[in-house]
Amino acid sequence: MLGNLLQTKLYIPRKRPSLVPRPHLIAKLNRGLHRKLTLISAPAGFGKTTLVSEWIADGKRPFAWLSLDKRDGDLSRFLTYLIAALQTHKPALGEKALAMLESPEPPPSESILTTLLNEIAAIPDEFALVLDDYHVLDAAPPIDQALTFLLEHLPPQMHLVITTREDPPLPLSRLRVRGLLTELRVADLRFTVAETAVFLHKATGLEFSTNEIAALEKRTEGWIAGLQLAAISMQGRADVPGFIKAFAGDDRYIVDYLVDEVLRRQPEHIRRFLLQTSILDRLSGPLCEAVTNQEEGGALLEILERSNLFVIPLDDKRQWYRYHHLFGDVLQAHLMKEQPEATAALHQRASGWYEGHGLTAAAVYHAFAANDMARAARIIELAWGEMDRNRQAAEWLGWAKKLPDALVLARPVLSVGYAWAFLDTGQMEAAEMWLRQAEHCLAATTDFVVADEAEFQYLPGSIASARTYHALALGDMAVTIEYAHQALAFFPAEAYLRRGTPAALLGLAAWASGDLTEAIHAFTEAMTNYQKAGNTLFVITGAYVLADMKVAQGHLREAIKVCQEAIQLAEAQGEPVLRGAADLYTGLCELSLAQNDLEAAKAHLLRSQELGEDAALPRWSYRWHLAQAGVKAAEGNLDDALDALDEAERQYVRGPVPDVRTLAALKARLWVQQGRLANAQNWADEQGLSVDDDLSYLHEFDHITLARLLIARYRHGQEENCLQGAVALLERLRQAAEAGGRMGSVLEILVQQAMAAEAQGHIAEALIPLEQALTLGEPEGCIRTFVDAGPPLAKLLARMKAEGRRQKAYVSQLLVAFGMGKVIQPSAASVQPLVEPLSERELEVLQLVAEGLSNREIAERLFVALSTVKGHNRVIYGKLNVSRRTEAVARARELGLL
Repeated sequence: MLGNLLQTKLYIPRKRPSLVPRPHLIAKLNRGLHRKLTLISAPAGFGKTTLVSEWIADGKRPFAWLSLDKRDGDLSRFLTYLIAALQTHKPALGEKALAMLESPEPPPSESILTTLLNEIAAIPDEFALVLDDYHVLDAAPPIDQALTFLLEHLPPQMHLVITTREDPPLPLSRLRVRGLLTELRVADLRFTVAETAVFLHKATGLEFSTNEIAALEKRTEGWIAGLQLAAISMQGRADVPGFIKAFAGDDRYIVDYLVDEVLRRQPEHIRRFLLQTSILDRLSGPLCEAVTNQEEGGALLEILERSNLFVIPLDDKRQWYRYHHLFGDVLQAHLMKEQPEATAALHQRASGWYEGHGLTAAAVYHAFAANDMARAARIIELAWGEMDRNRQAAEWLGWAKKLPDALVLARPVLSVGYAWAFLDTGQMEAAEMWLRQAEHCLAATTDFVVADEAEFQYLPGSIASARTYHALALGDMAVTIEYAHQALAFFPAEAYLRRGTPAALLGLAAWASGDLTEAIHAFTEAMTNYQKAGNTLFVITGAYVLADMKVAQGHLREAIKVCQEAIQLAEAQGEPVLRGAADLYTGLCELSLAQNDLEAAKAHLLRSQELGEDAALPRWSYRWHLAQAGVKAAEGNLDDALDALDEAERQYVRGPVPDVRTLAALKARLWVQQGRLANAQNWADEQGLSVDDDLSYLHEFDHITLARLLIARYRHGQEENCLQGAVALLERLRQAAEAGGRMGSVLEILVQQAMAAEAQGHIAEALIPLEQALTLGEPEGCIRTFVDAGPPLAKLLARMKAEGRRQKAYVSQLLVAFGMGKVIQPSAASVQPLVEPLSERELEVLQLVAEGLSNREIAERLFVALSTVKGHNRVIYGKLNVSRRTEAVARARELGLL
C-alpha cells in the first residue's frame, strides 16, 4: 500500500483530449529545453499542471514527475521523493545518494546532492524532472538551498521544470541574466477571447454570442478554472445570459460563488461526499468510505471524474485521485463553515484507515490534524522500533517533538524511544532526562500509558542498555559495566539483537580500560549475537572496532584479515549492507600506512569515501578525515594533515567508542614534527599532562605523545629535566602496556626509548630497545612507527646494518622507507627499462600473477583487499601497455623484470 501511495506522487498526469490546443505554449517550452530551468508560475486554476502534461505527451524528451504536498517540507523526505521520481526514469539512478539519506547520521545536503549530481552526469540520455506545486513547500529554506545547489551544478542532460503559484526563493535573476531560464506566467497562460470561445463551446455544447464570450473572458480575465466552473454552472440553465451577468469580482470571490453554485446543484450524497473528503490530500475508494461512512467510494470518485468536478487521477488504474487544489481549498472552507464539529472526527477516521494500512506518516499527520494527541502518541510509540531499525530516527524524532511533553511523560515506552533517538544524535543530556522519566513511570507502577506492549515487556532491559551507552559515552566505566550486566541479565538468551548491544558496549568498556583480551572476547560475543539475529550490517560495522582492538594488541596482520573477511561478507550481501564496509576500508587505509604502502592506503581511502558518502555511518566522516590526515602526513604534507584533523574535529559525534588516539594528541605530534614545540607544549599544558600522572589506557597515547615532545625539547634546548622525565615516563608506560598485552603501544614506546638514548649519544644503549622493537615489528610488516621517529632513528638502523646485526632484510626495508639504501628483494625495481617504473608492490603483485595466483589468492597472500589487487593490476597493465594477465607476464619477462 505504501508503494502505491508513493506512486501517486510520481504519476505523470495523462493528457486528456484537449478542449483548447495550445501549440504556441508547447513550442515555447520545447525551445527552453536546452536551458536549466523552466518556471511555470501563476495562481491556482491557470492550467499549469494540464499544460505540462500536454507538453510531456508531445514526446520531445522523457520526463520524471514529483507531485509535492505540504508534508514534503522536510529536506530528507523531499530528497527521498525526488530520487524516487528520478528512478522512474532510470531505476538505479540515485541509489548512492538515497543510501546516504537513509543512514543514521546523514551527511550535509551538499554531499548528498554532489553524489546525486555525479550519478545524473553518468546518464547518457537527456530527460526532464517536473516538481509540481512547489509553492506548498512554504518556509522550507533547506529545500530552497538544496534546489539552488542542484541548479547551479545541474548536468546538461537534465532539465528541471517547476510549477508553482508563487515564485520560489531561487536565484531566478541570475538564471535569467545567463539565459538559463524559461518562464511562463499569467499573461502566457490565460485564455484569449478566441480560446475562451472554443473552450466554452466544447465544454457546454452551447452557442454564445460574441458579447457573452467577451463578458466571460473579461470577468474571468482568461482564468481557466473560473471558466471551467462557469461552464459547469451553466449546464442545464434556462437563463444563461442572466447567469453570465451575475458574477464578477476577484478570483476568490468568483471561486466562492462558482463552487457554491456547483455544490448547490449536486445531489445531497454527492455534496456530503465532496465536503467530507476535502480533508484528504489523496483519495481512494476504500479511504473515502472509511472517512465518510458511505459505501461505493470508488464509484463516487468515478462519477466525479466523469462530471469534470475537478478530480484528477493519480494512477492509470484510477485507484487514487486528488481534488484540484483550488477546488479542494474551497471545499474545506465550506466544510469548516458548515460542519466545523465534524472535522476532527473525519481526520480521526482517516488516521485510523492509514494506520490500518501501514501508512504511518499519513496516520500521524491526520492524528495531529484532528488534534488527537493521544492517538498520535500511540502511533508514534508503535512506530519507534521499526523506524529505528530502518534508520529513520530523525523523522521519528520530528513527530515526537510535536507531542506535548505531558503526554510523553506518561508513556514510558515512548520516553525510552525519545532517549534512544537523542543518544543516536549525541544529545546525552536530553537522553538522560527522558531515561529518568521512563524510570519514574515504571517506579510509580500506575498512571502511565503503554501502546507497544511487546516493547514494554523488554523496557527495563532497554533502559539498562541505553544507560550503558550513555555512561560509556561519558566515560563512566563502573556505571557502564553495572548497567550492561543488568541488561544482559534481563534479556532472554534468544533475544540476540537486544543482547548484542550491551555485549558490544561491554567490549568497548573493556577496551577503554585497556583489557584487550576481555574486550575482544565481549565484542566477539556481541557480533555473534548480531549474526544470530540476522543483522549482518552490525557484524560488518563492528568488524572495524574489532580490527582496532587487534591493532592495539600489535597484530596488524590479524587486523587486516578481520577487515578483509568482513569486506568479503559485505560484498556477498550487496547493497545496502555493502555500505557498512566504509569504515573497514578506512581501517585498511590506516593498516596500509602502518606497513608504509602509501598507494594501497590511498586506494582504500578512496573506496572508503565512495561507500561512506553512501552510508554516512555515525562516526565515519570523523574516522575518514583522521585516516586522510595520516596519508597527508606520510606524504610529508603536514599542513594538509592538520587541515584534515581540523575537519575531523568538526565532524566529531560523541558516542561510546573510546577515543584511544585523541585528535588533540595527533595534532600535537604533527606540531612536534614541524618543530612547533610551543604549540605542542600548550596542548600538554591544556590537558594537564605530567610525567608523574597516574597511567590509564585512555591517556596512554597522550602520554607517549608527551614523551615525544619532551625528547624533542631536549634535542632543541638540551633541557636535562625534559629527557629524564621522558625516560622515566616511557619506562612506566612500557611496563603498563606489556602487562595489558598492548603490544602496539609497546612497539612505539620501545622506539621512543631508543630515541631518548640516541638523543644523549648513548648509541649502544639505544640499540637494545630498538632491537626489541624490530622483533615486534617485523612479523607484522610494521614500517611507519619507525619512519615517523625521523632521521635519528634512521642513523641507528644504519648502524645496526653496518654491524651486521639480525633482521638484515627488515632493517634494509626500513632504510629504504627512510630513503636510504635499497631493498634486498626484489632487485628489478632499480633496472626497469620503462618510462614509468613499477613500484616495489607492483613488482610483488606481478611476481604472484606470474606464479598463477588468482586476484583473491594474491589479496590473501599480501593481506590486502581484493579491490586493491585489482587496482594494482590496472596500473601494471597501463605501465606495461598490455590488457591481459598473460600479456603482462610475457612483457615483464621480455624486459627482464621476472
